[in-house]
Formats: sequence, structure tokens, C-alpha cells
Amino acid sequence: MSLYPGNERSNKPEFDLQFLLSDLQTAGAFVSLPFVADTLVINEIFYSIQGESSFAGWPCVFIRLTGCNLRCTWCDTAYAFDEGQPMLLDDIVAKVRSFDCALVEVTGGEPLLQPNLLPLLKRLCDLSKTVLLETGGSLDVAPVDSRVIKIMDLKCPSSNEVEKNHYANLRHLTQQDEIKFVIADRADYDWAKRTITEQQISNRCQILFSPVVEKLSLQTLAEWILADRLPVRLQTQWHKHIWGAAVRGV
Repeated sequence: MSLYPGNERSNKPEFDLQFLLSDLQTAGAFVSLPFVADTLVINEIFYSIQGESSFAGWPCVFIRLTGCNLRCTWCDTAYAFDEGQPMLLDDIVAKVRSFDCALVEVTGGEPLLQPNLLPLLKRLCDLSKTVLLETGGSLDVAPVDSRVIKIMDLKCPSSNEVEKNHYANLRHLTQQDEIKFVIADRADYDWAKRTITEQQISNRCQILFSPVVEKLSLQTLAEWILADRLPVRLQTQWHKHIWGAAVRGV
């Protein structure tokens, strides 16, 4: 049976990861990764220190899903575009439970590309875990379990993906959620400042400003924030300070 209803794909095996991912990259419009029952394509699962968000510093289990519909210029996890293996939801949950950790983050890539993300999030919440979902902000977050803390990007101009921001997502964010701006230069900063005002984001949830390490220093971004008295949280990527930028699985 075809995994692509309405397309001529019946000659493909039930699960061909490289085919699915290459098809996603070359599609003229957004296409979700096809549904394979009780399965997600996993890039890596690991236990580390949470390096970002208001949960920075806490031990955390990370579930990184394969596949992304964006190609941000400063992306530091390009290996998640097409590296991964199918894994049953039961096995994912068992792996998470083996770490005996209260905090779990699902990230990518773009996790919302895979339909079975939603049942995974529900199962993790049902285990009384604090569950974070890191998403690029281009896909609809409305179906996400209300118990999940959404950490959503709004892409700045230097990402070359600013036109993919799905602003309708803002209405689905609550005070428990967080919006992240990754800032590479003054133009990004000024755009983020205008967007906060225009979209009335300060009244919705916590705002994170994160510098692109190779492009903008923490000190410079901190000075801009203080000069403008912005109600935002400055953050860095603590895992890179601890283990270095090139190390994976931390």
C-alpha cells in the first residue's frame, strides 16, 4: 500500500528512509513524513544537561527526530536532516524511562513533521514527565498536548527562513510556553524587537534571545537588550560551553 495517498508510490517498500527524506527535501510544497504505525524516525536519544530555555542547567533526556523542512543558514544539527532509524514508540518510551529523569525534550530537525510525535508526547506526559517540544515554528502546534511546554522559534531574517514563520501558532501559546529568537546581527535584533511589539508577544509567553555563537557575542547582545530594556531572557547554549560545539549526543 502506498504511503503517499494519491501518488504513484506503490512500488516502494513500506519504509524507505532515504526515499522519504529525499522526497521531503525536493517537494515543491510542505510534505509531512508519512505515517508508519507506532514508529518514529529517530536520530538520537541521549541524556545530558539542558543547555537552553528556562530549563537550562537541569539534567534532561533528549529525543532527536530525523527530518526538517527548513534549512536555516546557521543550523548546528544538519546531521538530523537525513540520519536516523525507525524506532517503535514502546522502545522510545522504554529508553526514556531507563534514564530515570523527570525532564524530557523532543527536538529535531523538526519533530512536527512526523505524525507519531503526537502520541509519543501524550505517552511521555502520562508518565508525569515534564515534556518540552522544540519546534522551528513553521508547522501547526495546535494538535500538541496542552501539557507539553512548547519552545518555538520565530526565524529571524539571517536564517533565510523568515517567510516560513507560521504566526497563527501564537494564538496556541500559553504562559508556560517560550518563543526563541536566534540572532546573528543587529538586523535580526531589530526585526525581533519589532516583531515582539507587532505580535504582542510579551503578553503571551516568555521570550528567549539566543546569539549565533560564531556571529554575535553574548556581551553585545546583552548590551543591546539592556539599552532597550527589553523584557526578554538572554540565553546561550550551555552544552557547547561544557563539551564544545562539535560534540554530538550532549
